[in-house]
Amino acid sequence: MTASRDFTAFIQELFAPLGGVSLRPMFGGAGVYCKGLMFGLIADDTVYLKADADSKKAFEARGCGPFVYDGKGKPVAMSYWKLPPDLIDDAEQALAWARTALDVARAQKAAVPPPSRRITLGAARRHR
Repeated sequence: MTASRDFTAFIQELFAPLGGVSLRPMFGGAGVYCKGLMFGLIADDTVYLKADADSKKAFEARGCGPFVYDGKGKPVAMSYWKLPPDLIDDAEQALAWARTALDVARAQKAAVPPPSRRITLGAARRHR
């Protein structure tokens, strides 16, 4: 998985209208974030966007598949789907798909319950 500097800079500029877009290196590629929330990734100079059961239908309709990596000898598909290649040249449409991916990422984050704040017995004794 790789991500060239030129390509990542292009994608950061493409998605900049979302506000607070940053890229972080990961495993040779890059994660695409908006205000700290990951909504996309770049691997081999290809953009993948976060998708859920509903939004992945649009990717499938355009002939695009999920990001797949080799997990201990078995292919593992993630919930990031390849942005249709023709959208790279259509900033307005690419941004619309990125907004949908960001909405999916926000909804999935909101669905995860916050970590428990329960104090264990040992910790309670230390605070006396």
